[in-house]
Amino acid sequence: MEARRLFRLDNEVLAFRFTATVSDRAGAAPRERLTDPDRLRLWLHAAGLDVPAVPPAGLQDALLLREAVYRAGLAVAAARPPAPADAAALNATAAAGRPSPALDADGLAVWHLGGPDQVADALAVLAADAVRVLGGPDRDRVKACEGPGCAGLFLDTSRGTNRRWCSMNTCGNKVKKARLAGG
Repeated sequence: MEARRLFRLDNEVLAFRFTATVSDRAGAAPRERLTDPDRLRLWLHAAGLDVPAVPPAGLQDALLLREAVYRAGLAVAAARPPAPADAAALNATAAAGRPSPALDADGLAVWHLGGPDQVADALAVLAADAVRVLGGPDRDRVKACEGPGCAGLFLDTSRGTNRRWCSMNTCGNKVKKARLAGG
């Protein structure tokens, strides 16, 4: 199965891309895309975090982390601090793994997941990315998508910080098509 058909991979923030493994969060029927450990392995591969296998407990840890990232991101988007439990989950997960950044043969940044628990290493990368964005100098640029049913997180890097959608190709396009059809 091809990851690009199963998952949205267009968010520039890795941690927010991970939260997009649930689609239509604000809609009537959110859709879980990490339905089994192999789906998580496939998503991690697409994100450049290759692990040979994901045990069921690894999937459960990933889902808990994903929701902590999402809740913390919504809080930051609303100019509030993350809940203490969510911050603690991000901090603990970021500290639990032993990933190391490296340059590959082409000079591109990659992650080495060489600890005894490669899934924990991969989750540590995701948690550290969330901490970096949610606690860093661009935290006031974190937003939740205004697209119908979406509520996905994104980092608004537009000059005027007036971006409204997680992606113009998906949510922005849907809104514009609806406007054209209705008016």
